[in-house]
Amino acid sequence: MPSYRVSLAVGLLQPGVDPADVLPAAAGAARELVTVEAWDVGVVRGRARITVRFTAASDDEAHGVADAVRDRVEVLADTFGGQLTRRWGHHWHPA
Repeated sequence: MPSYRVSLAVGLLQPGVDPADVLPAAAGAARELVTVEAWDVGVVRGRARITVRFTAASDDEAHGVADAVRDRVEVLADTFGGQLTRRWGHHWHPA
């Protein structure tokens, strides 16, 4: 089964949101639909970026998972520049 990852830059949190809740919520949204392989948070160009890696049967299913992750995170924080990629060999390409 192909491996995908969805990445989102995260900005301002909604009032009362604990920063530690954002990444688990993103992974949880994906986990409701598919098998989650990994999740991580990093800083890219000075902005927090969350990444959730998962398996899906098709690009269409992966796009649905990416939408679910984005929708869940947008309730908690502002998001920017979402990207869905698919792994081909050792490289990640837009899905």
